[in-house]
Amino acid sequence: MKENKILLFAGTTEGRELAEYLVERKVKVHACVATPYGESLLPKNRLLSISHQRLDECQMKELIKEFEPRYVVDATHPFAKEVTENIKHACIEVKAPYIRLLREAGQAGESVRVEDVEAAVEYLEGTSGNILVTTGSKELENYTRLTDYQKRIFARVLSVGDVAVKCEELGIRGRHLICMQGPFSVEMNLAMLREYKISYLVTKESGIAGGYPEKCEAAAMAGVGLVVIGRPRQEAGMSLEEVIKFLKYEMNLQDKWKVSLVGIGMGTAETLTAEGKEACKKARLLIGAKRMLEAADQRQHTYASYQPEEIVSYIKEHPEYENVAVLLSGDAGFYSGASRLLKRLEAEPQIEARVIPGISSVAYFCARLGVSWEDAALRSLHGRQGNILAAVREHEKTVILAGSAQSVRSLCRKLTEYGYGGLKVCVGADLSYDTEKIIEGTAESLQVYQGADLAVIYVENPDMCKGMAVHGLPDGEFLRGDVPMTKEEVRSVSLSKLRLAKDSVVYDVGAGTGSVAVEAALRVTDGTVYAVEKKEEAVALIEKNQKKMKADNLVIVEGEAPDALLGLPVPDCVFIGGSAGNLEGILDTVYRKNKKARVVINTITLETLAEVKRCMEELPVTEEEIVQIAVSRSKKAGRYHMMQGLNPVTVISFTLHGKKDEEA
Repeated sequence: MKENKILLFAGTTEGRELAEYLVERKVKVHACVATPYGESLLPKNRLLSISHQRLDECQMKELIKEFEPRYVVDATHPFAKEVTENIKHACIEVKAPYIRLLREAGQAGESVRVEDVEAAVEYLEGTSGNILVTTGSKELENYTRLTDYQKRIFARVLSVGDVAVKCEELGIRGRHLICMQGPFSVEMNLAMLREYKISYLVTKESGIAGGYPEKCEAAAMAGVGLVVIGRPRQEAGMSLEEVIKFLKYEMNLQDKWKVSLVGIGMGTAETLTAEGKEACKKARLLIGAKRMLEAADQRQHTYASYQPEEIVSYIKEHPEYENVAVLLSGDAGFYSGASRLLKRLEAEPQIEARVIPGISSVAYFCARLGVSWEDAALRSLHGRQGNILAAVREHEKTVILAGSAQSVRSLCRKLTEYGYGGLKVCVGADLSYDTEKIIEGTAESLQVYQGADLAVIYVENPDMCKGMAVHGLPDGEFLRGDVPMTKEEVRSVSLSKLRLAKDSVVYDVGAGTGSVAVEAALRVTDGTVYAVEKKEEAVALIEKNQKKMKADNLVIVEGEAPDALLGLPVPDCVFIGGSAGNLEGILDTVYRKNKKARVVINTITLETLAEVKRCMEELPVTEEEIVQIAVSRSKKAGRYHMMQGLNPVTVISFTLHGKKDEEA
């Protein structure tokens, strides 16, 4: 079998991309280009040799014999008909396998189509106004037949010395000679059309890689006539993706992908960074939600998905798209799917992934409002539940990503319900779009918000509470009635023994007034506290204290433990202030839910203490500790102060550990 070598006639962007693909996979390539400039565009690699002499058919045959490639790939320009015929004949003569790599055709809008340059000149002779010619320098002489061509023609050609000299000789010079390397963006084309007051743009139907769609779009935006020199007769051949797929199979080439996770900003082209645009432009495949693919306004192959597994599977099924861009809304590092997808991509050794940040909606919205956000709490309601109330309670500024118009209304209703109805609230809808709208009001007034789903919420609370650094809210802060309450000194020690984390799931069994549950909820701002209570009067008090303290992450469960615990999420920490004689069943239920749960039990009577000790002997526990707290408070008697003792409370704490003996 012949060595893995390719002889490549590379006159197009697709040819360059194929050369890059092959040498990265250790395939030896010899590339033939027409000019030194074409050589400069090819990658520098020891496996790639390059010649830039123009070859006739005989020279091509000699080169094929000398190089002995497995395949000859013709990636010359679609208008280079003579070169293609010579390559074909040479391959037939020496019996070398021939592959024609075709450019993909772009989509044209309103245009006048002609067969060749001569027909374009004939059409333009009957018109008036400036003409931008983008068909290259080789056929530029044809345009000198136009009346007043030196005034009308603006030629955009390659920035190569001999090209510029030729244009000068034809009388196209100065401002009328534009030496630049393309392809060009829509914005650049549009700027040129306006700068030179162009009435007609002449272009070949050079495909996506040749920048044809961008020319069409710019002409339409500027109201410029488009003269399109149609493609030559339909050729048989394969696209770049098809060639890659074919060579991969025939030459057993290794799959390899470069994947960019691109934050696209708010969704419009204006909020996509230059780095993001470049990554999208270079990608052969764009992946993202439908809205994001539309926002990218690119013409590559696309796949609509935002699920990591689907994305990775599709990439691996299509090795021909080795350069991929995955589009993500906003900034890829801010409440984005990038983290999950990046982790999944990094598990694939053949995928090289990178993240390109975008402009977050928070940064954009705060800039529109004229407020800084370095001291703001940032939250999201998009596909998640968050303790927004805690953020509002403890921060002057809170910025929230809304998942829908309904989530805006629900948040404003909740703020109003918890006494924050008068707070200033701003909603930014469809940010950066033509339909952008910023609404300012209060939480109460925006309960009936009817704007767009794509929204960001700004809440301002000038009277925010910074949050206490230690446990022990004063007893007087709680509504009590005739329901027993854990006093602040005992509550402080009990909460300390629970070892709460910021995201803990906590049970308060026998919650009473809810003093422990409420204070725990104020500490576990990213977690949830479940207050379990069977008495109606106590349940009502817990609800009132919840509203008073604005503890939105407190869930009241009316019922008797252990049955009331069965449907609750797995707990991290459990406080038992009252068991109603069901302590053994409660602990057994907790153990079955989480064999490593942290447990704190408060007792007043010796009988309950004995029961706790018995249960601890039956359960696998560690870090057990028994502390008795005897609190005395001063009481004024005339001009004297006397200490008055409260009932001593025993605080038992332990951590469940491992399996019971009978389960081992």
